[in-house]
Amino acid sequence: MKKRVIASAILVGLTGVAHAHTALMSCMENADGLIGCEAGYSDGSSATGIVLKVVQDGKVILERKFDQNSEASFQKPQGEYTVIFDGGDGHALSIPSRSILK
Repeated sequence: MKKRVIASAILVGLTGVAHAHTALMSCMENADGLIGCEAGYSDGSSATGIVLKVVQDGKVILERKFDQNSEASFQKPQGEYTVIFDGGDGHALSIPSRSILK
């Protein structure tokens, strides 16, 4: 009985750790029309290798992977668009073009 209680406590503790971070991303427009984005997690985890998507009119028009510095860039599209960082397991967020810093 004692072993079962300890195992349950460890499992509950590990589940809490697995979900203890939040996805973060910021994007900024450079003077040359390039959009630079940086992403990661609130616990300091990297976004290296995670896909950044640019969606326009409901269609993915561009995909890039975040590099070893958790950064990705792309040429600014014409019109309105949304930048999406999907870190999996409920850790997704999006930034509409109107909210990108200039």
